[in-house]
Amino acid sequence: MPAWLLKLNEQFPIRYMVWLICGFGFLLSLFTFVAFHTGGVFAVLFLALVVLGVRDTVQTRHSILRNYPVIGHLRFLLEFIRPEIRQYFIEGDNEAAPFSRQQRSLVYQRAKGEQDKRPFGTQMDVGALGYEWINHSLVPTHLPSHDFRLTIGAGRAQPYSASVFNISAMSFGALSANAILALNQGAKKGGFAHDTGEGSISRYHRENGGDLIWEIGSGYFGCRNADGSFNEERFIANARDPQVKMIELKLSQGAKPGHGGVLPGPKVTPEIAEARGVTVWEDCISPAAHSAFSTPVGMMQFIDKLRELSGGKPTGFKLCIGHPWEWFAIAKAMLETGIVPDFIVVDGAEGGTGAAPLEFTDHVGAPLQEGLLLVHNTLTGLNLRDRIKVGCAGKVVSAFDVARMMALGADWCNAARGFMFALGCIQAQSCHTGHCPTGVTTQDATRQKALHVPTKAERVYQFHENTLKALKELVQAAGLTHPGDVTASHIVRRTADHEVKLLANLLPFVRPGALLEGDMPHAVFRLYWPMASAHSFAASP
Repeated sequence: MPAWLLKLNEQFPIRYMVWLICGFGFLLSLFTFVAFHTGGVFAVLFLALVVLGVRDTVQTRHSILRNYPVIGHLRFLLEFIRPEIRQYFIEGDNEAAPFSRQQRSLVYQRAKGEQDKRPFGTQMDVGALGYEWINHSLVPTHLPSHDFRLTIGAGRAQPYSASVFNISAMSFGALSANAILALNQGAKKGGFAHDTGEGSISRYHRENGGDLIWEIGSGYFGCRNADGSFNEERFIANARDPQVKMIELKLSQGAKPGHGGVLPGPKVTPEIAEARGVTVWEDCISPAAHSAFSTPVGMMQFIDKLRELSGGKPTGFKLCIGHPWEWFAIAKAMLETGIVPDFIVVDGAEGGTGAAPLEFTDHVGAPLQEGLLLVHNTLTGLNLRDRIKVGCAGKVVSAFDVARMMALGADWCNAARGFMFALGCIQAQSCHTGHCPTGVTTQDATRQKALHVPTKAERVYQFHENTLKALKELVQAAGLTHPGDVTASHIVRRTADHEVKLLANLLPFVRPGALLEGDMPHAVFRLYWPMASAHSFAASP
C-alpha cells in the first residue's frame, strides 16, 4: 500500500470510505437542492445512509457493522435473500472451509440464545459411511442440573472442580484484548475455565477474574529469564495467584506440532511484552523444544517441581501425539519415577486456531481420535488411568462432540473455534494479517473496538450454557446420569451400506493392567513399546 494511502488509512480507515462518500453525497445533493431546487430525494437518501452509519458505529450487537458502517449491511442482506447465498458466499463451501456450516450456525444460535431446533428431520446423510449416532434408552433419566463437573488434582493441596467443557488455549497476541476480556468474563459468569495459551497471563486475563489454566510453552512466557530459560521466582508470582487454577505444560499443539514460532518484533507491543516478559518491539521466539528438561524422567521431575512451586495446584501437560515411542517414554518415566501428572490434554492435529504452514495443518500430528485412544489405552494398560484426568481438544463444538470424545476416554473437552464463533468470528481467515473484520484476532486498536465486550461475553456464556443443556438432554436420552458414563458401547458408526458397529467393537481398547503384565494387545504397543526409554525421547534400537 502506498505511503500516502497508509497515512490516509491511519486518519480515516478505508473501511469507512463508503460512509464518507455518503457524507459527501449528502452535502453535494443538499447544495444542488438549495441552488437549483432539484435532487432533494438524493439528499434524503444520502442523509439516511449517513445516519445509518452513525448507528452502525455505536450499536454493540454486530462487530461487522461497527468496523464496516453502511457497507457491512451487504453481508446481512445476502444472508436474508436465501440460505444458499448465506452458505456459499458468506459462510463458504463445506469442502473448503475448516469448519462446517452446520457447526458454525449451531454456535451462532446457541451463543445468541436463539432457537436451535430444526424441522424436517436430520440434515445429515444417515446412509453415508462414517455417520454416527448415540443409542437412546426407553427409560431415560431426569437430571437436576446441566452443570457437569469433575475434580482434577484430587488429593493435592488445591484441587480444581472443573466444567466438562472449557475454553481451549488461545494467547493474548493471537487474540485481541477485547476478545480475551470477553472470553474471561463469560467464563467467570458460567463457572468454567479459560486456558491462557502459551502467551501467558495478560492484564486482560486478570480484569474479570475468571478461572485460568496457565499454559507454559517452550518460551516460558511469564516465567522466563532474559535468555529464555525458566525462572522460578517469576513462575511462583503467577502460579500462586488465586485466579490460576491449574498449570499446563505445553509440549506441542495440534495446529503446528513440533514447529515452534516467532512473533515478529513490530507485533510485540508493550502490552504483549508485559504479559510474556520479553523486550518490546523485538522478535519473540517460541522454540520447538523445551530447555528445562531433555529426557522423559527430567520432564516428570519438572512437572513435579512446577506443582510444588505453585502451592500444590493441579499440574499436567498438553501434547499432540507424534512418534508413539516418545509418548511411551513419558509413560515409562511415570512408572520409574512414581511421578504422575494430574492431567493430560490431548490436542488433535485437526484442531488449532492459529496460523501455521499448510503442510503442518494438513499433514503433521495425529488426529484427536487416534491420539486420545493411544493415551487412554496406555494409561489404562498401566493402571494409571484412575490417577490422571484426560482432557482433549480438536474441533469439539457440539454436545454430541463432547459425548463422543468422552466415550473414547476423555474426562473433559476444550474448544477454541467454537468460542471464537461465539465472539463473532466469521472465519474470514485473515487472523495472521491483523485485519480481522470482527476484532477477534487483531491488535489494531480501532478494529478491536468493534468487539463489544459485555455483549460478546454474554454470548460466550450462552454458548457454554446451551451446549451443556444439550449435553444434559443427550445424557438423559441415553439413560445415564453424567457425560462420563458415556462409553464406546453407546456410540454407533455406519461402516458399510448394510453394516453398523459400536465403537467398542470397532476401535481398539486395552484392558486394565495389560501392559504391566506384558500383554501387548495391539501392533502399536508391540512395535513401539520396546523402543521407548524413560531416559530418552529417542527410539532405542
